[in-house]
Amino acid sequence: MTVDSFKYLPHSFRAGFEQVEFQHDEPVWSPLEHAIEDSTIALLTSAGIYVKGEQQPFDLDTERANPTWGDPTYRVIPRDLEQDHVGVAHLHINTRDIERDINVALPLRAFAELEAEGRIGRLAEDHYSFMGYQDSRLADWRTTQIPEVANRLKQSGVSALVLAPA
Repeated sequence: MTVDSFKYLPHSFRAGFEQVEFQHDEPVWSPLEHAIEDSTIALLTSAGIYVKGEQQPFDLDTERANPTWGDPTYRVIPRDLEQDHVGVAHLHINTRDIERDINVALPLRAFAELEAEGRIGRLAEDHYSFMGYQDSRLADWRTTQIPEVANRLKQSGVSALVLAPA
């Protein structure tokens, strides 16, 4: 089956993205050390979610000035984040639905239900949000941001990370 990675891009964007050569490493496979029912699960979204009033939004001003730049930093999202404290900063997605219900992009409620049903061991206390558009700053994202998140996940005993792309 052929996958068209550019299918949903506006036609004016497609030609530019088709010219970019992406580095494709071999996928890393790491089997779970415990049964899923005994595992701690964290979530990661690429929707640019942050905690309003407590965290800085992702940097949209720099991106507006330089459209090939994407804020590579991350935000820690607590599992009990109230909807009225959900902020979203992302120029490449429609953020309205997430502002109404965080579960559209970070399914905390669904995973809390899985925890309550005993289908997963535990939903982690902390989850992670990036702004999913990364281009010219990808090196920083790979060498700094992702290793920091991986270290935090290990220190908190997370068994698996589920990506909820925006």
